[in-house]
Amino acid sequence: MKKYELMYILPSATSDEFKDDMMAKVNALIEKNNGVIEQIEKLGNKKLAYEIEKKKEGFYVLVNFSIEPKFVNQITSVLAITDNVLRYIVVNI
Repeated sequence: MKKYELMYILPSATSDEFKDDMMAKVNALIEKNNGVIEQIEKLGNKKLAYEIEKKKEGFYVLVNFSIEPKFVNQITSVLAITDNVLRYIVVNI
């Protein structure tokens, strides 16, 4: 298993319930593919470097996890089609 870091940005105007649901969805997706979550950090609302979908601020979440490389594409595919995910990135540590 390799170690990865995932950061995704949600609109800051969304409810806390949606943010918690989205975090649970991502965590479940990682664990379903035999991944191990090492750390989850809610970085909170931060100003975006540039406007995304007419939004100037976003809610940042950082997840450190270990998983087999073949499952990373599944995680990024789900994030790509999920509404209200402004941006995401997965990097190999």
